[in-house]
Amino acid sequence: MTTAPWRDPALPAATRVDDLLSRMTLEEKTAQLYGVWVGADTDGGGVAPLQSEMSSSYDWDELITRGLGQLTRSFGTAPVDPALGAQALARAQRRIVEASRFGIPAVAHEECLAGFTAWQATAYPVPLSWGATFHPELVEELGRRIGEDLRSVGVHQGLAPVLDVVRDLRWGRVEETIGEDPYLVGTVATAYVRGLESAGIVATLKHFAGYAASAGARNLAPVRAGVRELSDITLPPFEMALREGGARSVMAAYNDTDGVPASADPQLLTELLRDEWGFTGTVVSDYFGVGFLQTLHRVAGTEAEAAHKALEAGIDVELPTLKCYGEPLVAAVRAGTVPESLIDRAARRVLLQKCGLGLLDEDWRPETGRTVDLDSAGNRALARRLAEESVVLLDTADGVLPLAPDTRIAVVGPRADDPLAMLGCYSFPSHVLTHHPEVPAGVDIPTVLDSLRAELPDAKVTFAQGCGVSDADRSGFEEAVARAAEADVCVAVLGDRAGLFGQGTSGEGCDVADLGLPGVQGELLDALVATGVPVVLVLLTGRPYALGRWQDRLGGVVQAFFPGEEGGPAVAGVLSGRVCPSGRLPVSVPRDPGGQPWTYLQPPLGLAGEVSSLDPTPLYPFGHGRSYTSFDWEPAEVPETETGTGTGTEIGTAGSYDVSVTVRNTGARAGAEVVQLYLHDPVASVTRPDVRLIGYQRLDLAPGEARRVTFRFHADLSAFTDRTGTRIVEPGALELRLAASSADVRHTARLNLTGPVRKPGTDRRMRCETEVAQVS
Repeated sequence: MTTAPWRDPALPAATRVDDLLSRMTLEEKTAQLYGVWVGADTDGGGVAPLQSEMSSSYDWDELITRGLGQLTRSFGTAPVDPALGAQALARAQRRIVEASRFGIPAVAHEECLAGFTAWQATAYPVPLSWGATFHPELVEELGRRIGEDLRSVGVHQGLAPVLDVVRDLRWGRVEETIGEDPYLVGTVATAYVRGLESAGIVATLKHFAGYAASAGARNLAPVRAGVRELSDITLPPFEMALREGGARSVMAAYNDTDGVPASADPQLLTELLRDEWGFTGTVVSDYFGVGFLQTLHRVAGTEAEAAHKALEAGIDVELPTLKCYGEPLVAAVRAGTVPESLIDRAARRVLLQKCGLGLLDEDWRPETGRTVDLDSAGNRALARRLAEESVVLLDTADGVLPLAPDTRIAVVGPRADDPLAMLGCYSFPSHVLTHHPEVPAGVDIPTVLDSLRAELPDAKVTFAQGCGVSDADRSGFEEAVARAAEADVCVAVLGDRAGLFGQGTSGEGCDVADLGLPGVQGELLDALVATGVPVVLVLLTGRPYALGRWQDRLGGVVQAFFPGEEGGPAVAGVLSGRVCPSGRLPVSVPRDPGGQPWTYLQPPLGLAGEVSSLDPTPLYPFGHGRSYTSFDWEPAEVPETETGTGTGTEIGTAGSYDVSVTVRNTGARAGAEVVQLYLHDPVASVTRPDVRLIGYQRLDLAPGEARRVTFRFHADLSAFTDRTGTRIVEPGALELRLAASSADVRHTARLNLTGPVRKPGTDRRMRCETEVAQVS
């Protein structure tokens, strides 16, 4: 029997796909461009926005005779035993293969924002916690583990990571982001992509682009960002994750920018992404994003017009439905209103990706559902380490932290004894199990209260809830105050409840008007502080909250951003001193709750000054975090061959410069310091952020140990977008600031870039490489 060329793995992928496309009908090609959500709720009880209105009905048996592009969330829709789910997915794939003429299986995709969103799968810390670690290598291991779990049950594509840079802390999806700085977001997200892709999973970058800059911090609101904000803040993390991480898919964002929806923007999805950046993978819509061109954006009058605009812009796959790319698109092509060449272009990209996944091979077989453990001991150990490294000690008073092992502790607050306090909105228990209250969480999630009792068995620990997360009930205040007054120290555990579309205080669609603590939690904290007993505030949140009201009134402040299933023991370890805190803030903590949705990337007019009575200066700056040990930063070291002038060492606009600093642990215990490198541009042709992160290095140091970190700065890292929209490296003075946070500068190296204005290309250096050496 002669094997068709498209089945021959010895041939180049392009040759195979071109042969296959030449044999396919219009209906068969179009079928590769949509997904279906088997088991999705269409009666208004689903998890996605407008799911019931945007879902379309279909006959499964008839549908799969044409083939199928994607299967949506076989594990992430309802609680299913992972092994049984793998068997069910394998059966569905076999049916697709047997029913269609070419026998091509679907790509199965799942959410994996804070772990595989499946029942009994490890619930890891949310991405904001990844940012707090300043530890990309650890995040890469996280991506690899999640990818291996996905692959073990037959999943091919993961809808993560989120590369949106936080622009307004009131936005509900802050918890899903990595932080407010594009360099931190880009480097950490790229590491996660590398890990996911190394396991054979297609990583999907989202949300492309501008989604987090929505007006008023409202989900799906218009974006009014200018060219320079998009070019210099929004887009670099995506470019880095594509160039350095090798992501094979991109998800178009819901938003419009300056009146143009991302899902209908060929400048974004084709000219920039493909023509300029060279991306060759697939672009998928956010859920129902193609249909939203008709219903929400109103730039299309019919489903067929929405399909045409999206295809023309560059969206290859409509998720998670066939509402627009199904019959309406086929009819439009038959009528001559949509060129078939657009179908061919998108189908070719999809089939090339399927070829790379082995789905065109004749010997392909689905996973059969062998023994599956999605919450292994190795997973939990990684979840614990990531949680421990992400906890940020914001402040502490002398003698309060760490807690004494035999002290009397009153644990108070609505987040102290609730396992869900650890989880973000895309963890399975928060995302799906709220619709299945009779089903257990599927994984063990110790609370802070349980963990503290286990951590300090000789301590006398009492508990009072005090109040709810978001209601106005103060009836529990009296008991909470009484427990605190009886104790040597009060641990107040406050924060968020993750949810979706208004069902929580943090999460998708849970945007807030200001940055005050939810409900009456702030009043509870006031009452506890008034007892005179030292109060340690523990925050389990998806965003930072304004804490200026309690400045210098607390015995300690510990911030954890939804630290996952091992977050309770991690927080307890920091409180007891077993864990030396090493997390650093990926977002600033505001002083006041209202009117200042501020991030640190501000030009001079965005900083405090005499021209306004409002002071936006944060209480705790980006990059801040304390430790239980101490570090000495020895004077910065510069190359001996460099000579300086009054304006600094001269290098060309294509030149490079090394700056080093030695950090020594001068305390009595092991700890980690995060050395951060910031750029300050005193004079530029357009306004620039006063400082911005361009490099960092985490140093784990034993007592007395010292290491020298060298940052290899290249002039490309000073590039910005000028008045014409062109990225340039501009001659002039620069300062490299070695710092422990964006506001805590330890050493400064002055440079003077000389030579002509230079236009770096897409091969420009985006990363500041570092070298770490042991010092005696």
